[in-house]
Amino acid sequence: MENSIFLDRMIELRKYRGFIVGSIRRDFQSRYQNSILGAMWAILNPLAMIMVYTVVFSQIMKTRLPGLDNGFGYSIYLCAGIFTWGLFQEILTKSSSMFLDNSHLLKKLRFPKICLPIIIVGSASLNFLIIFSLFTLFLVVSGSFPGVSFVALLPVLLLLITFATGLGLIVGVLNVFFRDVGHAFGVLLQFWFWLTPIVYPLGALPERYQSLLMINPMTTIVMACQRILTSGQWPNWERLGVAAVLSLLLCALGLSLLRRHAAELMDEL
Repeated sequence: MENSIFLDRMIELRKYRGFIVGSIRRDFQSRYQNSILGAMWAILNPLAMIMVYTVVFSQIMKTRLPGLDNGFGYSIYLCAGIFTWGLFQEILTKSSSMFLDNSHLLKKLRFPKICLPIIIVGSASLNFLIIFSLFTLFLVVSGSFPGVSFVALLPVLLLLITFATGLGLIVGVLNVFFRDVGHAFGVLLQFWFWLTPIVYPLGALPERYQSLLMINPMTTIVMACQRILTSGQWPNWERLGVAAVLSLLLCALGLSLLRRHAAELMDEL
């Protein structure tokens, strides 16, 4: 029964692929609408960020990561964490208000509501792909490319997207009925950022705090990306497996909430 419902959903989504792709394209174009350089800003912004981190932390502050001789080590560590978190935050932030922001579309057009998180993921992934392509080019040019372990980034990033989508879907549905949820979640994200080892290595903290931070699924995901990119090591698949189970459970819960409260959701909008 569940397989039949899933198959029907996939067939239904396939019919709306033009709407999904067109929405992603419009979202990308709207970011740079009325600007002289247009989409060039999608390249210039991350390029400037990479240059700033490299110059400030590697050349001026001479910041080094313990156990790494690479002079660009901390810059790579920082970029890996911030770019990864940026993808996670963009999906979550947009998902938390996706039904409210698109209430006019939901009332005027007939399309599966699950299209909205897919559009958000597609748009965020496109922006991330541009940023991360430049970062990869920097790794190659600076002689810091991690090697074959680089391919492990794909499943790690897919896990991040799954986790963010599932959680974002839950928050998005709840935010329609309880508007404080969106505001509270924005505040929570700020604390969540600093409770994830992005700007500092986990080893810099006392052991009792390290154990607490490891409960955070984003710690596992971000550290996996940093480990791959800074030292070329494979991630801890066992820990990622736990995060994967949690992500799938969140997706199942989010889809269940959306299916059960679809009619009520439209009434609230």
